[in-house]
Amino acid sequence: MTKLIDRFSFAERASHWVSAACFLYAMFTGLALWSPRLFWMSGVFGGGETVRAWHPWAGMFFAAALGVMFRRWSAQMRLDADDRVWLAKSHLYAQNIEAGMPESGRFNAGQKMLFWTQTAAALTLVITGIVLWFPESMPRALRLGAILLHPAAASVSIGGIIVHIYMSTIGVPGALQAMVRGRVTAGWARSHHGKWYREVAGR
Repeated sequence: MTKLIDRFSFAERASHWVSAACFLYAMFTGLALWSPRLFWMSGVFGGGETVRAWHPWAGMFFAAALGVMFRRWSAQMRLDADDRVWLAKSHLYAQNIEAGMPESGRFNAGQKMLFWTQTAAALTLVITGIVLWFPESMPRALRLGAILLHPAAASVSIGGIIVHIYMSTIGVPGALQAMVRGRVTAGWARSHHGKWYREVAGR
């Protein structure tokens, strides 16, 4: 029988998928509000008035779920010396060439960078989103800044999510299963997160 190792708890998976669902809703409704050419998408989500009402709430729910993930994972997302070497050789990882890559802990350097990028983008989106949510209460300079920064932060966040989806499905087969079922095979853990595997195997 194939040995399975617990990778993500139910609470971790639940906060991840709640965050993902809220992000996707906020992304599609935000695109509908951002461009007249994409406004047709609002019909999928109940029409313009519904989208305008729920888009900011979806953003707040996304930020709240991300906050739960931050509390659970931030200590594990600190970059170490091996991570810096990993980042320097990340082009090899993108080509599925693992020879010469340093072993990763529970999260590799790419996942850590995505985590911090999404955290910074989410914080920017929340702050600028509040300004745009209550424009009549905000100074003109803040409104103008938010108009520029909100879509810029959204673009960074969407780009990061596209890379995340690719790597968790096509790029690293088996990674998605870890977030769905919470468990991975010992072979997968040893291959992709060697340092973490030795830590859990030694318990």
